[in-house]
Amino acid sequence: MGQKKWFLHNTSSLAGKTVAISGATGGLGKPLCQRLASLGASLILLDRNQTRSKALADELSAAFPSISVKRIPLDLEKIDSVKACADRLLCEDVDALILNAGAYRIERHTCKGGYDNVFMINFASPYYLAKMLLPKLSERSGRLVVVGSIAHTYSKSDPDDVDFVTRKKHSLCYGNAKRHLMYASYRLCQDRSILSVTHPGIAVTNITSHYPKLIYALIKYPMKLIFMSPKKASLSILGGLFDTTNEGEWIGPRSFSVWGLPKKKRLKGYDKEEATRLFEKAEAIFSELQALPSAE
Repeated sequence: MGQKKWFLHNTSSLAGKTVAISGATGGLGKPLCQRLASLGASLILLDRNQTRSKALADELSAAFPSISVKRIPLDLEKIDSVKACADRLLCEDVDALILNAGAYRIERHTCKGGYDNVFMINFASPYYLAKMLLPKLSERSGRLVVVGSIAHTYSKSDPDDVDFVTRKKHSLCYGNAKRHLMYASYRLCQDRSILSVTHPGIAVTNITSHYPKLIYALIKYPMKLIFMSPKKASLSILGGLFDTTNEGEWIGPRSFSVWGLPKKKRLKGYDKEEATRLFEKAEAIFSELQALPSAE
């Protein structure tokens, strides 16, 4: 089965629905937005870079004049930006929230609230948005789509170093944050048929461009031959809008979680006790961030 056939058999019209998506202008975000728009969904683009966000909004509006495209600034490193975004989303009729944005190899620093910025971007801020929007999504029989990663298997969480601030390896820090987001989301949504945990496998995007420039220049084109295109990889995330996942399940590429069309599978090594601990920590972090005074 090819992409077009899968798309035809596994999706349906989203006319009248509004989908908010973080990281809309990124490597997976843009083709995902184009697919959503082709299904008739109105979009709310949640992005830090407003120049790129406006350019994408204009492009989508021109190609799909029947849909509405709105923009809300969102900087996941900054809790004040996250809170402002959540407040604005609560004023919209949002039917689905896709937590797509992420950051891998970036300069590390401590954010307001005391957590490492990789942890904030990939876990704490997305979880905050999910927690705030969950009641509204439930009322509208909507969907929360969490974009996970195979990197969550690289190490177990550490209660003594929650945000992996002492670790230097980028894959461990990124994987730890994704593990927190995935595991805590299962428990956050455990009594609601609303959650889809997805993962795109490996595609050549800005996430995979973290190698030194010379090395990346040498491997970029071989990687394009080996791994899926962003357009194909985005199908797993799209599939999350049309199917839910139970605890310990996710939707992603069917072959070794790297290649192929989407398939729902059990998470190997999923630990319910660890999930309980990460959910409790997530709730504590949410309360900490909510209590922080906003900037003047």
